[in-house]
Amino acid sequence: MNRYKGRNRYLRQGAVLIIAVIFVAIFSSLALAMLTMSSTNVQVADNHYKANRALEGAQSGLEVMCYWLGRVAILGDVSHGNRFTYLANQLVDVDLTTAGISADKICDESGNPVAVNLNNINISSLAAQSFSASIQKTANLDVVQLNITGNADSISRTISANCLFETREHNVFDYGVATRGPLSLLGNIEMSGTNVHTDSDVYIESSSQNEALSIIGNSQIAGDVTITNPDAYVTLQGGQAGIGGEFGEAALDHVSVGDDPVEFPVPLTEHFEQYVQNVFDPTVHDTTTDNTFENIRIPGGTNPTFSGSTTLNGIVFIESPNIVTFTGNVDITGIIVGDGDMYDNSGTNQIIFLGNVGSAPVTDLPETEQFDGIREETGTFLMAPGFSASFGGSFDTLNGAIAANGINFFGNAGGTINGSIVNYSDTPMTLSGNSDLFFNRSGTTEVPAGFGPEIILNYDASSYSEVLGS
Repeated sequence: MNRYKGRNRYLRQGAVLIIAVIFVAIFSSLALAMLTMSSTNVQVADNHYKANRALEGAQSGLEVMCYWLGRVAILGDVSHGNRFTYLANQLVDVDLTTAGISADKICDESGNPVAVNLNNINISSLAAQSFSASIQKTANLDVVQLNITGNADSISRTISANCLFETREHNVFDYGVATRGPLSLLGNIEMSGTNVHTDSDVYIESSSQNEALSIIGNSQIAGDVTITNPDAYVTLQGGQAGIGGEFGEAALDHVSVGDDPVEFPVPLTEHFEQYVQNVFDPTVHDTTTDNTFENIRIPGGTNPTFSGSTTLNGIVFIESPNIVTFTGNVDITGIIVGDGDMYDNSGTNQIIFLGNVGSAPVTDLPETEQFDGIREETGTFLMAPGFSASFGGSFDTLNGAIAANGINFFGNAGGTINGSIVNYSDTPMTLSGNSDLFFNRSGTTEVPAGFGPEIILNYDASSYSEVLGS
């Protein structure tokens, strides 16, 4: 019995070793599997990280492109079909080139741009991030498509979005007076609204002069004043110098400084040339006698002085250079247009009213063929970019907006203005003497005739999409 038991023990020797080896093999396999899985997870995580950085690069590229596209302003008279051409030329030839960014125009067989490409715009050298962008013309002429590809190392992600050609809203016509230059009131000036005080609100930029508004004497502005220059100040001198119906320090409560600027409308003077039928000839027309002119062009360099009583019907189109003076009384049923440059503040071109001015709206023009179309051109009395406009005589009502580069009222000039005064010049606008101006802007909901809205590009957030497979 004892020998039998001893033999049994001998036969079971080594089993533990085998089992240990099996477990070592199993755990080694598990460890290898876990190592492989961990390495794969690290690689996946790294790819996710790079993909997210690539997507961030694309989104950053979208922000950059929206910034550059948002800087482009297109005149309202540019046709739908030419807007992309204007956009491409402005971006590639001006804006991006000035900023040192390389871009290429892609043109069709006719040489018209259909796309603008930007390649490898660096975002972060350390993170190896960059983006490329393509701005593409679409069949819908109101839509521009953006394709932005962000890159991070070897990973790329692409997003697509649209920008829309839309009209920029102008609100200088929400003010009685809107001037790029300072405003000065000297003497006994009253600026008020015929219906509500807000009709005489004033907007001033005065970017080159910190004294944006000076009121000296017994002059008053019934409305409030908005100034965009953050360093601007107001000078009030005189016991009755007032703003918003108050005087002294209390008047300054009606002044807001450092506000956001608004857009000045683009004067499309050439729009009115279609109505011009007759030409003023100084060798034929005697300006010292009473005259009636209809839809007339005053050629540049003629510099006429109308000393008799003058009646103007329809469009009066004044070519530059010119100094046109009315020393006698003038009755106007129509629109005076000057074809100067809205950035010309030299004062070389002038329109001067020294006598009394009578005005009637274009809707009062006779229903005859030569005035067809003009009767619908409502809301404008004088549009003369590049011309200074001076009023020295009184008037009952001026039926429409007044826009020029340098506007002055002096002497006993005064009356009601059915619209706004828009001064494109950054030189001071002066009202002196006894020039009482009463603004009536009630019922004005449309931009006055001839003032073209600017076309801008707005990002359409609803069009955002991430391109699959990129």
